[in-house]
Amino acid sequence: MTLSVSGLSVSSLVRDVSFEIGAGERVGLIGESGSGKSLTALSIMGLLPDELRASGSVRLGDRELLGMSEKDLSRLRGDELAMVFQEPMTALNPAMRVGRQVTEPGRIHGRRHRAEDLLSSVGLADTARAYPHQLSGGQRQRVVLAMALANEPSLLICDEPTTALDVTVQAQILTLIKAALSRESALLFITHDLAVVASVCERVLVMLDGEIVEAGSTREVLTSPKHEYTRKLLAASDLEARR
Repeated sequence: MTLSVSGLSVSSLVRDVSFEIGAGERVGLIGESGSGKSLTALSIMGLLPDELRASGSVRLGDRELLGMSEKDLSRLRGDELAMVFQEPMTALNPAMRVGRQVTEPGRIHGRRHRAEDLLSSVGLADTARAYPHQLSGGQRQRVVLAMALANEPSLLICDEPTTALDVTVQAQILTLIKAALSRESALLFITHDLAVVASVCERVLVMLDGEIVEAGSTREVLTSPKHEYTRKLLAASDLEARR
């Protein structure tokens, strides 16, 4: 199922953003903090703060998401649309065991999943009875990933999901994301880390001051950047030293 974003604007913070992600595509959205990456993701999910309004068009298949009622959006979230945030505790209930939480998306959408199966799929066997505070940051992120993937969403959005993790755990999470997505699930991976984009994504969008300033295959953009901002990002990353 294709995600089509056309002329998306959010107040004066995001301006005329347009891109498509087809079924099974892995697309990175990169840029420095404050460039509008997360606002773009929240617009797609219908999770913008009340004081902000999105205009333009966001379509998932033949359905327009902008302006869709909260009731209808709720039917899509956790089912066809799923998101993994940078801080997993924002998505976890500290007073509920992780086994119950990881099966919640299935129950909401009328599906039955075994907590043990979902947790085992992300390498967390025997943790169903644990509470979030009893797990490490990397383990909590795995729980959130299992929740997001439980219903095999058409689109998974990951917003800096590995930023707060050490390098070893980051690599484990990235491997899980790549392995766990179904062939038909699209991925929008938001990050400022070009090395992460290079390892996960086939295409990349570069965002600066609320606008897409460069787009293309990951290889093309990271080896022959056309925009000065992209060249600066590359020069500031570890990738430059490896070229």
